Amino acid sequence: MDIPAEARVYAGTGAILAGVAVMAGAFGAHGLRDLVTPERLATFETAARYLMYHGLALVVVGWMMTTMPRTGLTWTARLFLAGSALFSGSLFALVLFDWPALGIVTPLGGVAFIAGWLVLARTLLRR
Repeated sequence: MDIPAEARVYAGTGAILAGVAVMAGAFGAHGLRDLVTPERLATFETAARYLMYHGLALVVVGWMMTTMPRTGLTWTARLFLAGSALFSGSLFALVLFDWPALGIVTPLGGVAFIAGWLVLARTLLRR
């Protein structure tokens, strides 16, 4: 089967993000426990959890690109990637580097996640 390059890129990137989420979760559980407050640890765990969700979602979106028109799926993937960087990335940096100013970026990532899910829903419901 000829898998479109775009599908391979998004699915592969999603797999990488899921792997990073596992590493981040392990680092949080074992490396940060005694170094940060319980609130900061919970923030780090939230970032890892959302990175995992959207990494797996990217794998699925990449797979869907092999059988469906890609336009809406491409936007979904881009929004999930932006959300991962802005939401999870800002929370990781906030905890690791104690940069509270990054908290202003986090909601933008949340908006990107929500928009990605809405674009995906629209794409699927229009089929």
